[in-house]
Amino acid sequence: MVVRLQNTIRDYAWGSPTAIPELTGVEPDGRPQAELWMGAHESAPSVLPSGDSLYDVVSAGPADVLGAETAERFDGRFPFLAKLLAAAQPLSIQAHPSREQAIDGYARDEAAGIPRDAGDRNYKDAWPKPEILIALGPFDALVGFRPLETTVALLDALAPVGFEELTELLRDGKLQDAFTQVMSSDRDSIRPLVAALAEAIDRYAGEAFALERESLLRLCSDFPDDPGVLAALLLNRVRLERFDAVYLPAGNVHAYLHGLGFEVMANSDNVLRGGLSSKHVDVPELVSVVDFEPLTDPVLTASPVSDGISSYETGCEYYAIVRVDLDDDQRTVAGEGPRIVCCVAGTVEVGAEGTESAVMLSAGQSAFAAGPEGPCNLRGSGTAFVVSAR
Repeated sequence: MVVRLQNTIRDYAWGSPTAIPELTGVEPDGRPQAELWMGAHESAPSVLPSGDSLYDVVSAGPADVLGAETAERFDGRFPFLAKLLAAAQPLSIQAHPSREQAIDGYARDEAAGIPRDAGDRNYKDAWPKPEILIALGPFDALVGFRPLETTVALLDALAPVGFEELTELLRDGKLQDAFTQVMSSDRDSIRPLVAALAEAIDRYAGEAFALERESLLRLCSDFPDDPGVLAALLLNRVRLERFDAVYLPAGNVHAYLHGLGFEVMANSDNVLRGGLSSKHVDVPELVSVVDFEPLTDPVLTASPVSDGISSYETGCEYYAIVRVDLDDDQRTVAGEGPRIVCCVAGTVEVGAEGTESAVMLSAGQSAFAAGPEGPCNLRGSGTAFVVSAR
């Protein structure tokens, strides 16, 4: 089967009220539209033309929908979740667990009797959440720890009052100590440090670190007593252009700041937060999953596969993703297993070899191809992402 999906929009407070409506051509209603979910996650599954949720259909017959091999490999669970993400305000400083950490953390939360929908529960499921964000326009983010010498250079250039101990820890290569100390600080002790950082940025007259200055000044203003502002000092500040990407494996500390993107992740809702959020923060648990290896080059670009088809190579074991660019022509995307196709520009018709069913998609719409179907055929003029199970 190849069918169009009806998807749920999540209205988180940080979402843009205009970005997704502008993409889809739907009149905005004034409310934030943060994420549009495509997939079979139990909290907001896509709905099929039959009226059944994709989650229920997968649960009733995993092999029929996912294909026998995918169903067996992922224990009957749909392996990935795709989203349109539109950030008007910064998301939380966060990281996601590995598979082993998620299994252990989920078991601990279950044994403690914490309800799965409780705000103070760390692990909603036993899955990891490796994710990729592909920009659909300029997109700002904090991604992974910056090389220590660059962070020290930034602090030396700004010279904020009260940051001497933090700077010395970084000079000594003690990144984990620095991060843990910052994140464990209470709001009363953080407030004067954030104010001092803002003053240092205001008086800085150099030309280096323009992106860092821009984001830090905004964070200082919006989160005057939040440890996440100081954690942002330690992270790579990136600005993605259209179709640039960042891949965030387990342990990568990150925060999306502003922009519209297409996001794919393993089918999990496990988020460990450390700041820039009013939601539950558990610093010891966050630190326990963090990868403290600095990340020199966080930006990922697509690699050409064939004419009009490009692949984002992440090495993720849960999903693969390709971009298809059409100019009044047709492309065939090889692959098996369940697939979600999302159009992000123009109009694209989606079908599959071996079936006569096909659906026409405009920007923001998506289709589902069941696991047993053959390779996907796309035709039209526009751009679409094809996400498939590994």
